[in-house]
Amino acid sequence: MSSIDRSQSVGGTRTYEVRTYGCQMNVHDSERLSGLLEDAGYVRAPEGNDGADVVVFNTCAVRENADNKLYGNLGHLAPKKASRPGMQIAVGGCLAQKDRDTIVKRAPWVDVVFGTHNIGKLPVLLERARVQEEAQVEIAESLEAFPSTLPTRRESAYAAWVSISVGCNNTCTFCIVPALRGKEKDRRPGDILAEIEALVAEGVSEITLLGQNVNAYGSDIGDREAFSKLLRACGKIDGLERVRFTSPHPRDFTDDVIAAMAETPNVMPQLHMPLQSGSDPVLKAMRRSYRQDRFLGIIEKVRAAIPHAAISTDIIVGFPGETEEDFEQTLHVVREARFAQAFTFQYSKRPGTPAAEMDGQIPKKVVQERYERLVALQEEISWEENKKQVGRTLELMVAEGEGRKDDTTHRLSGRAPDSRLVHFTKPDQEVRPGDVVTVEITYAAPHHLLVEGPVLDVRRTRAGDAWEKRNAAEKAKPVGVMLGLPRIGAPELLPAVASGCGCD
Repeated sequence: MSSIDRSQSVGGTRTYEVRTYGCQMNVHDSERLSGLLEDAGYVRAPEGNDGADVVVFNTCAVRENADNKLYGNLGHLAPKKASRPGMQIAVGGCLAQKDRDTIVKRAPWVDVVFGTHNIGKLPVLLERARVQEEAQVEIAESLEAFPSTLPTRRESAYAAWVSISVGCNNTCTFCIVPALRGKEKDRRPGDILAEIEALVAEGVSEITLLGQNVNAYGSDIGDREAFSKLLRACGKIDGLERVRFTSPHPRDFTDDVIAAMAETPNVMPQLHMPLQSGSDPVLKAMRRSYRQDRFLGIIEKVRAAIPHAAISTDIIVGFPGETEEDFEQTLHVVREARFAQAFTFQYSKRPGTPAAEMDGQIPKKVVQERYERLVALQEEISWEENKKQVGRTLELMVAEGEGRKDDTTHRLSGRAPDSRLVHFTKPDQEVRPGDVVTVEITYAAPHHLLVEGPVLDVRRTRAGDAWEKRNAAEKAKPVGVMLGLPRIGAPELLPAVASGCGCD
């Protein structure tokens, strides 16, 4: 394609789309990629438009078929790109960090490949690919700047992710993330709290502290109690109503963290604690540095300190060498722990991990049968635990886009303090995402709760104001016209506007 053909597509506004795969870390990285592109002059493509000038894939390398999914999507875009002068495709994230030059060899129509450590280079790489008319592959081996220093287009006006660390020091045999994200690097507590305070000033009322191994925070700065101190410091921020965190590791989950959760009012009674397996031999083969007794001991302590805590988990079925006895131990832990929810996975080989080369790979039929038994047990427990919520009066933060059937049922949806999803009838009073309603639970299903009676109270919040202001600004935003190329580098200073918002 000639440079003349390429330049024809940039006479007006350039649009972008970011497609995200993987964990919460990738979701938050995609918010930063969107912020970078908008600072460089791009405009987000309308939902369902399927015609963006720049398509960015933020990839995950955790699942065995991650690369097949990526190349299938890239293949789908190839004829579209050939027919649209100036269209560009970029691939970033964990799979890009892992496969590097392979992506361009298998999909030569890709313009940019960038890694997990240099997402801030995306606009520059896109411009360089356009000018030089050849693919740009740039993979940094270590973090160039902490990602939270980058511009961010947060998906929510009332809730926000806040990264406290990147990378992981664990060596779990099923996980490739440490090799792609690097060793753990912690942010300074003052920088984290300053970001949270700035978000609250914009109207955000709920934050989720994010890390690949979030409660190992402090190992990089030499303070074993840094995470519990951070939770308590969050409790002193005026206007911050809800604090959550994900995902912790049982190895680093200490009593001071449990005490901080119990004693800090705005830290929510919710805990996601990855189990992976209930069998001690399998945990050893996974290089998980805890055993069944230690895990159940943590659950017992959390329940004693926070009786209404909802505890969820991750479980892998069919890890190499797993026997029927091993699997029964996993079922035993599930029965004892009584998780509110479990994210269950059939083991699949992660290319580049030690487990992929282990003896004793379990036949698919056996894995499937065990998986179905686990899911059936957890569904039963989830339903029983949800039924215990019937009759309780709860405060819900009204959510946006959480209830897929809200339009047809004429209901709204919100999250309880323990993060359970609750559907409720629309009150006569206007209710916005970010506002808080008080309700009485009348019905329970395995994956949600229902309020069939009227809303008892509506509390309008600054978070709801922020959502309303942002929504109005989005609707009023004119279609931009750019005479020339997207700008590169630091944007001009603009008036402040209301905005907000692994493998463990």
